Amino acid sequence: MATSASPPAAQEPRIAVLLAVYNGAAWLPDQLTSLLAQTYDNWVLYWRDDGSEDGSVAILQDFGRRAGQGRFVRVTTPGGRLGATENFLTLLRTVAGGLEPTGMVAFADQDDVWLPQKLARGAAALQAVPREEPVLYCARQILVDSRLRQIGLSASIPHSATVFPAALTQNVATGCTVMLSAAAARLVAASTPSPATLHDWWAYLVVTAAGGRLLQDPKPVVLYRQHAQNLVGAPASMPRRAVAALRRGPSVFMGVLRSHVTALLAQPGLVSPGALRELQTLDQALHGSLWQRLRALFLPGLHRQTWQETLVFRCWFLFG
Repeated sequence: MATSASPPAAQEPRIAVLLAVYNGAAWLPDQLTSLLAQTYDNWVLYWRDDGSEDGSVAILQDFGRRAGQGRFVRVTTPGGRLGATENFLTLLRTVAGGLEPTGMVAFADQDDVWLPQKLARGAAALQAVPREEPVLYCARQILVDSRLRQIGLSASIPHSATVFPAALTQNVATGCTVMLSAAAARLVAASTPSPATLHDWWAYLVVTAAGGRLLQDPKPVVLYRQHAQNLVGAPASMPRRAVAALRRGPSVFMGVLRSHVTALLAQPGLVSPGALRELQTLDQALHGSLWQRLRALFLPGLHRQTWQETLVFRCWFLFG
């Protein structure tokens, strides 16, 4: 159930901002203030609380009074604790059917701060693509600590590492920057996610597996706060990212890979013919011999961002 007055008409295409909330009272005021400071004005905030035990709901309700009529929608069903991925996808399913062809969706994390041009840059990028094409926009981030002091910049992503099946090996679409075209939003909303996935990686997978487009903005648009309660976070350097991956080990990675392949294969209507053939090849290899796995590694595009990461991926794929 969603409650709100109808938003006012505007010339700009409307952006539905989706905010999944859980015990975010320490961070929400900064994020909500940055939303009000956006240069792109035609947005509506949809939010769902996932059972917070702090003052998150009160902060949001106060914000609703300040945001203006029709710019604030609380989603209350289903109730109970869903977890971050299902919380975001519940919000997406709430709005996707009502989007205009030129409408857009933006994911918002409760603990970040948006730079003023964030929505405007994403909207401009999405509007440059034909509206019938599913498109996911994402951007770099300024990494900051819990007090918003700059740590560094997120890594730039080579274009060759952003299409399917590379999307199966690594997520390059950081959720706090992700925006979806109306076609992409409806596509992802119609899908059933892998139980092992996160909302941003799943959106990236579904859009690219369907033959849609990923747009990467090299300009940072978000202060991406790194703190002890981050669901994922972003290592500040390539070596740290590599160490973090090695500590997790192959079992976690391979479990996620298998789960993604299985979930996408179960929904062939959402997948392009070429991606379906690649998924079938990978599924056979994952359940087959070492020779089948070795052959699958020659699928074009099945790699990670750097040759070092790709080497680790190939070892894990063969023996994990």
